[in-house]
Amino acid sequence: MKKLVLAAILGCGFLGNAFAAGDAATGKTKAAVCAGCHGANGIGIAGNFPNLAGQHADYIAKQLNAFKSGSRTDAVMAPMAAALSDQDMADLGAYFASFSRSGESSSAASDSSSPAESGAAPVAVAPPAIVADAAAGKGLYENGDAARGIAACVACHGKEGNSDVLINPNLAKQHPAYIEKQLTAFQTEQRIDPSMNVVAENLSEQDVADLGAYFKDPAAVANVAAKKPSAEKLTFTGIVAAGKTKSAACAACHGVDGNALVAMYPNLAGQHEKYLVKQLADFKAGPEGRNDPVMAGMVAALSETDMQDLAAYFASQKVNAKADAANATGKKLYQGGNATRGITACIACHGTTGKGSALAGFPTVGSQNVDYLKSQLAKFRDGTRHNDMNSMMANIAAKLTDKDIAAVAEYMSSLK
Repeated sequence: MKKLVLAAILGCGFLGNAFAAGDAATGKTKAAVCAGCHGANGIGIAGNFPNLAGQHADYIAKQLNAFKSGSRTDAVMAPMAAALSDQDMADLGAYFASFSRSGESSSAASDSSSPAESGAAPVAVAPPAIVADAAAGKGLYENGDAARGIAACVACHGKEGNSDVLINPNLAKQHPAYIEKQLTAFQTEQRIDPSMNVVAENLSEQDVADLGAYFKDPAAVANVAAKKPSAEKLTFTGIVAAGKTKSAACAACHGVDGNALVAMYPNLAGQHEKYLVKQLADFKAGPEGRNDPVMAGMVAALSETDMQDLAAYFASQKVNAKADAANATGKKLYQGGNATRGITACIACHGTTGKGSALAGFPTVGSQNVDYLKSQLAKFRDGTRHNDMNSMMANIAAKLTDKDIAAVAEYMSSLK
């Protein structure tokens, strides 16, 4: 868990970055050295080298930046990226993004020759121990498997692996071996990303192989219905029935089922059990934890068992979705941050749908009350709330204006 927290700190640093506009023609002149592994047209010459053709320019620049800074480690890529300027990275990103996903030439990419072409005789390889199933990979990609703690990938990486979020990579038409290598790296935390470390944690070897097979050619199974996993069986550490009995005093502010009656109070329904336990414990700790005179009195007599039961009860309830329209300015900040002002994207920890991460301790923010969200961001900004992990929220909120806070709070509340 300590490693996971560290992952969040290191991984979020780049997720809000917006990169300078690159020039594809200039990038072509700089890409000669890349062709040895990634092909002149961005199609990797072997399965362990990723296809760059048609990838988002921002994602390519982000990864080159990470290789240069050392936040993403690779013995080959580190020296390659060491001398690159931000403009070099942007130009290279623009060049490879100018190709189609299959590596077809554009005006900036006229040379489709690849070092992979040779007259060498094929080498016989042993059959794989695991037989990959692209259809199963599609099901896992689109639906996840909540019973095993695996989130669906489609929310971040888009339909059939075509991402709508520029800092999230396109996965369609990627080499299976490269996909498998990266998922394994996320599992072992050799590659650090707070969201992907959690997502990959529960994947089996079969899952990894199936996902790799799916991304090789999503169109091949486009007409195959995605298999839906067995219904999620929610399990809690606390006792839900006991928590319901103990929650009577909470109902006046938070509602009988955890849907708050007044907008200044948070909805507790559907919030992560672990997160709720932490907040109750922090309220009990007073100013050294989370300072709130009303909540301090409410939790003073609670035992650890009481907190666990209350958290289990509210986590088991369903939050009422908001009918509010999404705020466009808030969406931009939430999904992309603001690199110029040093604001990290919220999506890194709270996810595309605002569900957060139970394992990492990141709360659900979707369908939360706007007034409550605004008040908490303001408290993180002025320091009156400081129970966030390693001051992550304080550092982000310190750079937000009142208008930023209002916009992003409205957008988060609209998430379902």
